[in-house]
Amino acid sequence: MDRPSTGRGAGRRMRERLPVLGAGLAGLLGVALLVVAVVLPDGSGSQAPAAARSTTSAAPQAVASRTAEPDPAQVPVAQLPDGAWIDATAASTGVEARVLRAYAGAALRLEREQPGCRLGWNTLAAIGAVESEHGTIDGSVVTDDGVADPPIVGVALDGGDVRALRDTDDGEVDGDDRWDRAVGPMQFLPSTWERWGADGDGDGRADPQHVDDAALAAARYLCHGERDLTHGPDWVAAISSYNEGSEYHARVLEQARSLASLAAR
Repeated sequence: MDRPSTGRGAGRRMRERLPVLGAGLAGLLGVALLVVAVVLPDGSGSQAPAAARSTTSAAPQAVASRTAEPDPAQVPVAQLPDGAWIDATAASTGVEARVLRAYAGAALRLEREQPGCRLGWNTLAAIGAVESEHGTIDGSVVTDDGVADPPIVGVALDGGDVRALRDTDDGEVDGDDRWDRAVGPMQFLPSTWERWGADGDGDGRADPQHVDDAALAAARYLCHGERDLTHGPDWVAAISSYNEGSEYHARVLEQARSLASLAAR
């Protein structure tokens, strides 16, 4: 199955070829679901639905506050989260505000598109942390416009320390016409981007190097198949579809837990 992530952060870890623990991972790590109250623009708070407040083992989920807008489907994802929430959460978690807007906005968009998925912004942020250190790996930065500069391009999947994957895009996405490479802050393979690429910033094109586009694409990819990511096995399945291996699961899970905990302070 196509996997969006096999370069940079994930590519190095694929050397281990660790077995997938599947649905047992959440129980093995003893993870309890963490729900953070939603702070609405008027300052009131509301909890997540009762179903999301179960005490069963599942990946943590935290939800960002939202601004009022006429049609969220037409609004760039970075404009969806409440500014005060972004400032406070960036300060408490250490995630740069521009990147945090992409994660939180993508989660809010999916809340409208696929409410049953219950994707937490912290799960997206955890993947971004593991894959590209929130777009800062190897000296890259995410500009105010949301673009990774210089572009983030993973190692060639040439069969050395990673699995071999010959070129699928004539080098159009990754600049390599011999081997595929994962690209952008969320490390998509060209073939996966062709299917799941999204326009998160509303400029009319899907760019894997743009954090808004990449975050929205990752959100939709994680949620496909009618998953409920507050349910442990579904969360593990979503992360497994993104990248294989128990080590990868554990790293993403620990990041997601840590971010949710910091944001709740």
